[in-house]
Amino acid sequence: MIKHDIIIVGSGLAGMQAALEVCKDFDTAIITKVYPSRSHSGAAQGGIAASLGNASEDSWEDHMYDTVKGSDFFSDQDAVEIMVKDAPGVIRKMEHFGCVFSRTEKGLIAQRWFGGHSKQRACYAADRTGHALLHVLHEQTFKHAKNIKIYSEWYLMSLIVKDGICRGMVVYNIQKGKLEVMQAKTIIFCTGGYGRAYKITSNAFASTGDGIVAAYHAGLPLQDMEFVQFHPTGLFAQGILISEAARGEGGHLVNGKGERFMEKYASAKMELAPRDIVSRSEQTEINEGRGIDGKDYLHIDLRHLGKEKIIERLPQVRQLGIDFLGLDLIDDPLPIQPTAHYSMGGIPTDSDGHVLSDEKGTKVTGLFAAGECSCVSVHGANRLGTNSLLEALVFGERAGKAALTFTQNAEFHDVNEQEESNKVKNKVEAILNSNGKESINDIRNELKENMTTNCGIYRSKDQLEICLKKLNDLKARFKKGKITDKGFVFNSELIEFIELGNMLEFSEIIARGALRREESRGAHARTDFQKRDDDKWLNHTLAFKKDGEIEFRFKPVVITKHQPEERKY
Repeated sequence: MIKHDIIIVGSGLAGMQAALEVCKDFDTAIITKVYPSRSHSGAAQGGIAASLGNASEDSWEDHMYDTVKGSDFFSDQDAVEIMVKDAPGVIRKMEHFGCVFSRTEKGLIAQRWFGGHSKQRACYAADRTGHALLHVLHEQTFKHAKNIKIYSEWYLMSLIVKDGICRGMVVYNIQKGKLEVMQAKTIIFCTGGYGRAYKITSNAFASTGDGIVAAYHAGLPLQDMEFVQFHPTGLFAQGILISEAARGEGGHLVNGKGERFMEKYASAKMELAPRDIVSRSEQTEINEGRGIDGKDYLHIDLRHLGKEKIIERLPQVRQLGIDFLGLDLIDDPLPIQPTAHYSMGGIPTDSDGHVLSDEKGTKVTGLFAAGECSCVSVHGANRLGTNSLLEALVFGERAGKAALTFTQNAEFHDVNEQEESNKVKNKVEAILNSNGKESINDIRNELKENMTTNCGIYRSKDQLEICLKKLNDLKARFKKGKITDKGFVFNSELIEFIELGNMLEFSEIIARGALRREESRGAHARTDFQKRDDDKWLNHTLAFKKDGEIEFRFKPVVITKHQPEERKY
């Protein structure tokens, strides 16, 4: 059995930020299924929000209101207040670590416009902000290499929680083909989101919800899973992210008639309305036949910005167009469509990252979570752009500090190594020895098509019931799935099989939660319930695994400063 005082699962911004908080005092490990610098945090492009006031007068109060309004008044306002107050300090910390933020002529950190924000508060490093932050934190882990052991290309198989205590986990050493039981006084989950369940997605291949499903299988609830954000500008047919920075710098969204159609939907904000509104507007244009050449895509046009500004501010966006579509946005508009982007739901936590086991706020002893896999609910029903990197850093740091305090008086709890290892070993051997005939690639592709068509930007009772029926069929076929690689060393096919099982599991929670929520709020848009219903649905959804079924419970949204009001832009 492998032992560490603190084990962090996931090596993105939240995970490495947490590691830096605890590593000086405790034996710390990071478990990651990809090399740390390949973590999905690096895909964030446009910026990270903070009320620095470098580009326009700003305050944490304004940032808080914009975030709460952007969430469709569904975020927990106590957590939002913490995040926006901590934001400027986090930016300064990253700057001191060496993050190469873009600068104003006066040498201050540059800030640009972003959707749903009332001020220019997106601090940025050209259009590679997540990449810059991720590499800065990765450098810091090397600085503390004596204190942090990184298990790169190790895959989480199960979480061990008994009697309300997190005791350890079982992991797969991909390179050596071995199952290992790991024990810790404290575990911090920073395992990322779950956008790969959709056909068109900006998410990395690793974003398959492994952490949230491990928590769910361990008896813990998942919160607000029905809220899945679609980003307005994914490259057509690819889903690859075209940063909101492109609109923040002045890019236009244009339909097949050459119209800047956002004037019809959000005249005050135009292209810089929140993502849920812009994505629905795009989908409406496409559904009503106003796509480019009548097809299911639109254009983002940046030609009017000029070559110099594009090369300075949007070099990666330009290169993506060249590499994947053979189009240079200096000369041509880029074809785009909404792409599944961000998971508002996840493992419920308090504002210090403690994982909560029920609607009463009972803490799981020794288990913390931060980043996209968690749901502290600063994003509510819809996340504002640039708040994701901020959430990862703020709550990764807070989870690390809380874990540091907890671990000082914590101890290792008993783990039946043989029993836990055998549970996973039996599952793996059943997969490897299966004589099934079903193709997991076909099942995965049909899952993605199903979720996009029936549980996507727009939903209805009929669509969601079709979605659930199809999911049941896919789950039955999955049990008969075939795997050709029968080895155990670096078996990527085995990992993909397990990931598909995870995606089928959480997709059902998304669809069932969406069917139950008979209203439209933020990223959850029901065509048969088009109004927001605060009287009935101003409550977070908690989904529990009970006897193989999903049990739903509810807990209230925390409202402190801003009462729900009609959301207009």
